[in-house]
Amino acid sequence: MIQATNIIKLNDKISIGGKSPFVLLAGPCVAESKELLFLIAKEMKAICEDLDIPYVFKASFDKANRSSINGYRGPGIEKGLAWLQEVKDTFGLPIVTDIHNPNQCEQVAKVADILQIPAFLCRQTDLVKAAAETGKIINVKKGQFLSPWEVQNIIDKVKSCGNDKVMITERGCSFGYNNLVVDQRSFPVIRNMGVPVVFDGTHSVQLPGGLGSSTGGQREFIPNLTRAAVANGIDVLFMEVHPKPEEGLSDPTTMYQLDKIRDLLTQLKKIDQLIKGY
Repeated sequence: MIQATNIIKLNDKISIGGKSPFVLLAGPCVAESKELLFLIAKEMKAICEDLDIPYVFKASFDKANRSSINGYRGPGIEKGLAWLQEVKDTFGLPIVTDIHNPNQCEQVAKVADILQIPAFLCRQTDLVKAAAETGKIINVKKGQFLSPWEVQNIIDKVKSCGNDKVMITERGCSFGYNNLVVDQRSFPVIRNMGVPVVFDGTHSVQLPGGLGSSTGGQREFIPNLTRAAVANGIDVLFMEVHPKPEEGLSDPTTMYQLDKIRDLLTQLKKIDQLIKGY
């Protein structure tokens, strides 16, 4: 039995939570170029329309938590938001992107439909509250250092600002050095708090710092983990995709291949229908 959650209306067509079909947040890890954003947005929109999967485009204008000082961070807030606005206008897609400090929230909220707080920043009260005060949907990634039940404190911070549009993302917990493990119990635990739960199917296969100056990963396990998460009744699936992941400027070992995503999503859609009964 799937526990009922607060239902969040993203727009007239997309509802998140309850027994609604899972919503997909997907795109490249970082905005490498406008051309790449357009290529991925066009392909993903077509796939999701064919499979009847609600879709939100994801890309980061800045990746502030790089392993190395030499890691590519992105085009920055001005150019990055301009690119995301073009994607939104051209393809009619909702947008989700990361924020890293409170003074970004108001500016990003003019473009993004969902503000995402990175896992390492999930306990930063000023950031969480500033995001919540925009009135936008807030997706908080659960830190690798937190147990599932500790996210109630984060939920309370968002709701203290009069915003009940909050989702929590499971993206694996630290398991010794340079490794993550996904505790499948976290999905019902978080859902029982009355909020939609998101599964990050790509960051969960990371090997943090596993390559020394960058993060490694085990992309081959993405299908296994995403199938299990959808079978556990998640509300939202987060995935980073790229036409040539190995050439990506961020997370090249964990982004999923764009030419393989249709087959995986076809499987996940069938599982979701079976579990939720729609």
